[in-house]
Amino acid sequence: MHTTPQQLRQNPSDLPWVVQKYGGTSVGKFLDTIASDIVPSYLETNRVVIVCSARSGETKEKGTTNQLLRAAEEALTQGSNKHLDIVKELTSDHLKAARSLVKNQTILEQLEGQIQKDCMKLRSFLQAAEIIDEISPRSRDIIAGIGELLSCSIVTAILQDKGIDSRIVCLNNIIDREFETLDQEFYDYLSQRLGDIVRDCGDRVPVLTGFFGNVPGSLLNAIGRGYTDLCAALVAVGLNAQELQIWKEVDGVFTADPRKVPGARLLSNITPEEAAELTYYGSEVIHPFTMEQVIRAEIPIRIKNVENPAGSGTIIYPEDQKKIMDTTTLLRHKLPTAVTIKDNICVLNVHSNRKNVSHGFLAKIFATLDEYGVVVDLISTSEVHVSMALGSDMVQANLDKAIADLELLGTVDVLRDMAILSLVGKHMKNTIGTAGKMFTALASAGVNIEIISQGASEINISCVVDKDNALSAMKAIHKGLLSAEALQEIL
Repeated sequence: MHTTPQQLRQNPSDLPWVVQKYGGTSVGKFLDTIASDIVPSYLETNRVVIVCSARSGETKEKGTTNQLLRAAEEALTQGSNKHLDIVKELTSDHLKAARSLVKNQTILEQLEGQIQKDCMKLRSFLQAAEIIDEISPRSRDIIAGIGELLSCSIVTAILQDKGIDSRIVCLNNIIDREFETLDQEFYDYLSQRLGDIVRDCGDRVPVLTGFFGNVPGSLLNAIGRGYTDLCAALVAVGLNAQELQIWKEVDGVFTADPRKVPGARLLSNITPEEAAELTYYGSEVIHPFTMEQVIRAEIPIRIKNVENPAGSGTIIYPEDQKKIMDTTTLLRHKLPTAVTIKDNICVLNVHSNRKNVSHGFLAKIFATLDEYGVVVDLISTSEVHVSMALGSDMVQANLDKAIADLELLGTVDVLRDMAILSLVGKHMKNTIGTAGKMFTALASAGVNIEIISQGASEINISCVVDKDNALSAMKAIHKGLLSAEALQEIL
């Protein structure tokens, strides 16, 4: 017996909107939980919008988006047919997922046909690129966007299979105006367009592709791989949603990585500034620009766990906009918020040969780094010496060229296999002794420090340590400043 449209559950009218963004791993591994438990439970109290990333397997490296971008590269490689093999593998993977999840034969047959059609288009697109030997930034966007289309097709089908009246919404061509830059005017326009498109779905549950079409400078180049989070944020703004939910495979934001520090505590709430610092320095919370769009509209962001849907998660919201502040939050004002590690760092030390006055010395260093696109994560300076921590995403050839030019200014040496350890907390600047406790904890653990840096915002204190000592350093700082015992001391 097939489910008739009249029996399908729909979005309830006149209830507040909740926008749910699901990452690739959640869609790849926990889709049955999403469709059977999470979405139905929220339909009791909210209207639900779903935004999906492309499917991932065990790791992001093996995920659909990475494979699609690799296929684009292989299409331009002389004599390679690997791009065709990748398309075949992606087709097989998505068909296998569909067949394992969808029970209704009619829905399954429609889904299989759609997957095969989309993958055939991808194959033809790559073959055309191979012939003309060119893939433009816009073409790379289109190729990457196939991943969200395949993912959302499966999500829509399994929701229908579970008795929910869902509708896939492909956002490829929603931008119907010309924009030269990605400014706030563009994002305001896009949020309004997304809100209108969702409302056009009526009472059906919309499943939106995170890929939202042609943007100035190309989506991947201008926004990067976090465009799905940004899409969900703009949908939330366009609907004036009750909250934006980011569903991951962790309970929320912790005082440290709970996989590495057993005593790490779940934080009930953090500020956007703290979330931004934690994201930049190694903890994957949410892209700061995505937060900015939602927080401007006074919409809270909640980090939730697909493996523990009943958990309250972590709310990201400005303190001056919080209506409720519990006792734990007030006590936390006397402690830092979290400690995090950013791995695969190298340190670049430049010592002046004294032929340059100080301002010329610094100016030439930064001009050289800018010329070769080398990004500095942390810096410590004196009149004749500069130490810089550089991230892992730099191109080694560019670094080598930069070093060659910097050697004209003085002595240059490079320390590899380092890590940045960052203690983050908005209220540290108002608490006496935090830095002292941090460095005392590191000394007790026998950890040597290469660079110390504190930002102008005073929201984080960072230092560079040897990678081999990073974990013991993080544990020592957590025990001394962030543990349940440290919280008890201020009660």
